[in-house]
Amino acid sequence: QLASLNDKPSFSSFFSVLPLNFSLRHLFPFRNHQTCDRTHARETETGARQPPSSRKAQFLRGNNIKVDMYRSAASRLRALKGRVGNLGATRYAASSAVASTTSSSPGIFSWLIGERASSFPPLNSPFEGVSSPPSLPDYVEPSKIKSKTLPNGLTIVSETAPGPAASIGMYIDCGSIYETPQSCGATHLLERMAFKSTRNRSHFRIVREVEAIGGSVASSASREQIGYSFDALKTYVPEMVELLIDSVRNPVFIDWEVNEELKRVKDELSQISNNPQGLLLEAIHSAGYTGALANPLLAPEAALSRLNGDILEEFVAENYTAPRMILAASGVEFEELLSVAEPLLSDLPLVQHPEAPKSVYVGGDYRRQADLPVTHVALAFEVPGGWHNEKEAITLTVLQMLMGGGGSFSAGGPGKGMHSRLYLRVLNNYQQLQSFSAFNSIFNNTGLFGIYATTTSDFVAKAVDVAAGELISIATPKQVSETQLNRAKEATKSAVLMNLESRMIVAEDIGRQYLTYGERKPVDHFLKAVDEITLKDITDISQKLLASPLTMASYGDVIHVPSYESVNSIFHAK
Repeated sequence: QLASLNDKPSFSSFFSVLPLNFSLRHLFPFRNHQTCDRTHARETETGARQPPSSRKAQFLRGNNIKVDMYRSAASRLRALKGRVGNLGATRYAASSAVASTTSSSPGIFSWLIGERASSFPPLNSPFEGVSSPPSLPDYVEPSKIKSKTLPNGLTIVSETAPGPAASIGMYIDCGSIYETPQSCGATHLLERMAFKSTRNRSHFRIVREVEAIGGSVASSASREQIGYSFDALKTYVPEMVELLIDSVRNPVFIDWEVNEELKRVKDELSQISNNPQGLLLEAIHSAGYTGALANPLLAPEAALSRLNGDILEEFVAENYTAPRMILAASGVEFEELLSVAEPLLSDLPLVQHPEAPKSVYVGGDYRRQADLPVTHVALAFEVPGGWHNEKEAITLTVLQMLMGGGGSFSAGGPGKGMHSRLYLRVLNNYQQLQSFSAFNSIFNNTGLFGIYATTTSDFVAKAVDVAAGELISIATPKQVSETQLNRAKEATKSAVLMNLESRMIVAEDIGRQYLTYGERKPVDHFLKAVDEITLKDITDISQKLLASPLTMASYGDVIHVPSYESVNSIFHAK
């Protein structure tokens, strides 16, 4: 039945009732128009010059023909509209109710003959018989965090979140700073050995169990912390917790699995030239620090022949202790997490938390020649206090956003990041620079801040001078405007809030904050701290940075890189 259709047929139904030999020339007499055009063309070719009065008369006659043509077309349209309307009513009317309905929206004929369209109801008018959904509340109370520290010192913490999925992670106060000369490179290898065979499961079984519930696992290692995470649906929380804890507590480092990962690490190191920025970041730490932070995060090639399962097992037994572990979850009810995790973790022995190894920043220079068409160079200075000096660490984060920078081409789309100082003042003015950006690396008690650049070897000396000038500029009063600072603060807050939209990032943030501060500070606390930053704070932190010794690192064609002494004298003139 077609009772829901309008009386008047649609444009497609109009053509369905026309004769088979119908064409548009039945509506528009193009033949007459073309005849007039051909007659005009012949007169033009003969070159006959007619008097002005004759040409005027011919012009008016041609216009009258066109007017008559359009009037004829309009009258034919009206006639066809009436005939088709009657045919459509006869063809589609299924009941007297349908036949009596005469109101409908104007169609293609109304547009062709110039009739005014009837008014439609506004888009915001509700549909009859359809109830509107409830409006969103003006304020949503943030999820509450609950935590409990077990008698052995291990902390279990969770934050509820809407949605069907959950993310759970185990975060450990352990990294490359705890390595000894014998265990150098263990952190890097442990990251790759995550979720391998345990005392209760083979690696194959772990993979199958993760796939069976549609989950994903990951691991990450830094100089101070190691993290293992599991992301899946909330209905599988018990399975997630049990598998995660088993992978962290009970690894068995089978020889063939260890050797396989050692080969992959060796391949990774052989391709380090594909990541020059990561290589320079490693070099800056080894050149700028003495002590624990100078330990390489990437396993050195010399250590690969020495690392084995026994060294990894000893390293785990010594550092994976209860007081240094945090089990953090996002999107999981705390009572459910506690009921599953506590029996699996309460038997870990209580071991005194060791004192963190010491590191001293001294500055230095690192250069590595390579057969590359470009030169990569970085300048860095110390950030005293690190995350434990919260105000300066947050100020430094805003400073990095203020300076910004990036590649010579905005990979994120036109204009992305191009409002930052390094884009406006450097990348837009020096086409020889392929990339020019600010970076930071902050730890619990110290950190690094600097500028990284990529350019051709003949321009590297100028690039170093430009980088030095930009660092000195931000340390000079009145060189940063209030508008630039406000833009950087808003960009920092936006980045923080958008990152916290991810469950996995929220779980990681909870775990790492508990390792650093012993609590998770609310996001409003950091947003307020960002809003309170002033131009004087930017100048003060910049001056404190430049007062520390310089650290330089370069890779590629380093022949034309200025000497350490000449660059250091720019910042520390005697």
